Amino acid sequence: MKATFMYGAGNVRIETVADPVIQFPTDAIVRTVRACICGSDLHPYHSLPDTPGGLSMGHELIGVVEEVGAEVKTVTKGDFVIVPFAFSDNTCVFCREGFQTACIHGGWYGTPQAAGLQAELARVPQAEGSLVKVPSVNPAAADEGLLASLLTLSDVYLTGYHAAHMAEVKPGQNVAVIGDGAVGLSAVLAAKQFGAERIILMGRHKARTDLGVEFGATDVIAERGADGVQQVLDLTNGEGVHAVLEAVGYLNAYEQAYGIVRPAGIISRVGVPQYEEAPIGFGSLFGKNARLAGGPAPVRAYLEPAIQQVLNGVINPGKVFDRTVTLDEVPAGYAAMNDRTALKVMVTP
Repeated sequence: MKATFMYGAGNVRIETVADPVIQFPTDAIVRTVRACICGSDLHPYHSLPDTPGGLSMGHELIGVVEEVGAEVKTVTKGDFVIVPFAFSDNTCVFCREGFQTACIHGGWYGTPQAAGLQAELARVPQAEGSLVKVPSVNPAAADEGLLASLLTLSDVYLTGYHAAHMAEVKPGQNVAVIGDGAVGLSAVLAAKQFGAERIILMGRHKARTDLGVEFGATDVIAERGADGVQQVLDLTNGEGVHAVLEAVGYLNAYEQAYGIVRPAGIISRVGVPQYEEAPIGFGSLFGKNARLAGGPAPVRAYLEPAIQQVLNGVINPGKVFDRTVTLDEVPAGYAAMNDRTALKVMVTP
């Protein structure tokens, strides 16, 4: 089969490798219907050192089950499924508490445990707990928009949803979203679902912020740093916002977040942090009684109701995809996302 590997910063190649096989009775083999490139894939694209063996890439997938191990009973050959970006047994203590990304028996794609998902086929560990069937949809005949929205449930939309969930967004609140990438725009859509009254999107790329307005943003602020902070304060009578959904992952975005959060507010980070240390003292969090939340989204916890929202037309998060490439064209897809000529790239096998 064909699969995506990264050999160093900016060095993405499509290789031919052996098809995956069942290794454990808890595995399933899934044939790709759609995959995609994630904003977090750009972090190694910028900084991965030379890696002679290549890094297997990708963690978002919808597909059709080809084969299941002996212990997999909830899905069977031919089922159309969503593959969450982290696999989990969905039964351990952390899974039962709704944090499947901390599963005792779980893990991540693109690691020694499981190859990446930008490929024609994927081995899914812990398939019984991970895979969720999409009812009454034939992917071969499905509308492209529906497939795109279902694909966002593998990661991007539900990561934005997790940001709003962990920020405890409530009806009538003021919310700010930092970042106009696909996750930030998804966080806008999620905040709207949670009933936020004012949603301030902090981003400077008009095509993206226009989609953010369509998703529910009431205000757009292009300025960053102190000027951006002041504009948010001006919009909120100097109070700041109840919740900040930080979807970037850089220190300057975090600094902006604690500048605009109101006393007793919550900063929820879902942008993968590209820093190890950040202020938490009196001038940032402590003095405001502000809380810091967020982390890797437990997509599996949110999947069933989100699938129904998509199927019922309540949400259409697939609009974040603005380019589609074949698997052979994935290197060009990375380049397009890197130079911001594409917001989020979908991959067809």
